[in-house]
Amino acid sequence: MKSIELDAIDLQLLAQLQIDAAQSNQELADKVHTSPPTCLRRVKRLRDAGLIEKQVAILHPQRLADAIGHGLTALVEITLDQQHHDALVAFEAKVATEPAVQQCYRVSPGPDFVLVVHTKDMPGYQALTQRLFTQDANVRNVKTFFSVHRSKFGAELPLA
Repeated sequence: MKSIELDAIDLQLLAQLQIDAAQSNQELADKVHTSPPTCLRRVKRLRDAGLIEKQVAILHPQRLADAIGHGLTALVEITLDQQHHDALVAFEAKVATEPAVQQCYRVSPGPDFVLVVHTKDMPGYQALTQRLFTQDANVRNVKTFFSVHRSKFGAELPLA
């Protein structure tokens, strides 16, 4: 992808879309002080350039719990036996196919990866560990922290 030059309006658009991507083009244009056609054209340019990866709905876990249960959120540290490039890429590819793995970070120092995992319950988590970690001969250590309360959740990147 080619590089794109961003001006103040582009940065304002990106900031506003991170706050609420569901707002109408008119609302967005009003907030960044442009005309609706200009706003639409700029947002399309930002999407085409790959700066806007995707738009998602962030669900409220406590409110959703009444309908489907609370589930289990875990932060999982993974240390591999071998850390060469191919081993790291293979592990990333493996966890990327697992819907319960919401986020995967390659980190340093310490463990090789930190995963954010969400399963229905503890048996679901145990099944996940069998699929992803126990059966993988290159996984040396797994350390799991279970979330008891989420006090903040965000995906906004700082643009200033």
